Amino acid sequence: MLRLFEKEIKVHVIKDHKDLLPYLANAIQDNLTQNESSVRFVVSETDEKFYHCEIGILSSDAGTSIKAENDIFRFVSRKIENSDKFNVVLIVPTGIGAEIGGHDGDAAPVARLLAESCDILITHPNVVNASDINEIPENGLYVEGSVLSRLLMGSIGLQPTRSNRILLLIDSHEDKTFIEAAINTLNAARATYGLRSSQVIIIDPPVNLTSKYSASGRAVGEVEQIDSIIEALEKYKGEFDALALSSVIKVPYSFHSDYFEQGGDMVNPWGGIEAIFTHAISLLYDIPSAHAPMYESKDVANMEPGIVDPRMAAETISVTFLQSVLKGLKRSPRIITDREAMNNNGVMTASDISCLVIPDGCIGLPTLAALEQGIKVIAVKENKNIMKNDLSKLPWASDQFYMAENYWEVSGILNAIKGGIDPKTVRRPLESVEIQAEGSEISASVKSSDDRMKRKNKSITEGS
Repeated sequence: MLRLFEKEIKVHVIKDHKDLLPYLANAIQDNLTQNESSVRFVVSETDEKFYHCEIGILSSDAGTSIKAENDIFRFVSRKIENSDKFNVVLIVPTGIGAEIGGHDGDAAPVARLLAESCDILITHPNVVNASDINEIPENGLYVEGSVLSRLLMGSIGLQPTRSNRILLLIDSHEDKTFIEAAINTLNAARATYGLRSSQVIIIDPPVNLTSKYSASGRAVGEVEQIDSIIEALEKYKGEFDALALSSVIKVPYSFHSDYFEQGGDMVNPWGGIEAIFTHAISLLYDIPSAHAPMYESKDVANMEPGIVDPRMAAETISVTFLQSVLKGLKRSPRIITDREAMNNNGVMTASDISCLVIPDGCIGLPTLAALEQGIKVIAVKENKNIMKNDLSKLPWASDQFYMAENYWEVSGILNAIKGGIDPKTVRRPLESVEIQAEGSEISASVKSSDDRMKRKNKSITEGS
């Protein structure tokens, strides 16, 4: 039997957070049993003593486990940065209550904005999936979250594709209305934009997904009865390139009304469990995957939320929430694990990534991988969330980390980096270069003059 669940552990803080990625990887491994594999990882808070870590775990008592080469902590250092293209990774982690991107595709305008500042924008379902809407940019790649992490960790490559053969797995449901709606959604995609999909598999018994919240307030959960999914994937292996999943997520009945009534203050309870589920599938089979929740009943489907917060509006207009998944998976890139194949032209690797954009406070594998790979990172203050980490304290290299007030500012920073311009040179006051006095009277005098100028600039800044 396979089971997915979350585990919370505390790891002692190390001085200056030096070599943080291998340190945390070893600490996590020490806290797993022999039949457990990690599929998702986040540091929800860093205080003076501990890194508060939350890990998504795949547990197996039947010999099914994550392949060693697919270990999420496997790190391969990039040797160079390819500068012929300017490619950006945009992440808004699922289940953290992000002000922008914490609901149903409400970060899609951000994706389209930042796509104008790069050659390729790589992002994930949480950013652009909006029930029946998927506004991924024309130069965007739609990549499941664990695949994005592995790309930045250097352990896989991505190969863009014209289209994928999509297999749709639908959980059995006591009300056939919802199964029929999912099938109609798939056929609509085939008829209107030429989706490649020839069959639907109805899974019985259904997978059991239960949404929960962690101590930090993150949306997490537990998945049981996955074995029927595994059996179907083994049976149809080689007949599909990407996997769409549609199943019920169990939440308290009141959550459906509470979520809309709280006007965005409640962390979306569905996204976290979807993330751990698709992370596991993608890791086990090296395929793109994405999930859409099914309604539990007609009573839930017929609720009338009224006019809601615009960020949630897309969630009130769909029956299946599936169309955005199909649209994204249609051209989701292939996952390349063979090291020799990763060297081929047309395969994107960590060497091809120029910058990572994240909400402020977020430390997960993408942030840690970027830190180790020397990839520039831009954190966004305006995208508030429940994570509690001071990113500025990580041991960044010179000019590797930028704090932006908002995504407008991110666009400006990206354009400056792309153009070979130090972003700090377009702001004022413009500080002088750092001067080190090495003993001579002349150099000491020059440094003293420079110090006076810095004090003057500081006075001007504080007085403005």
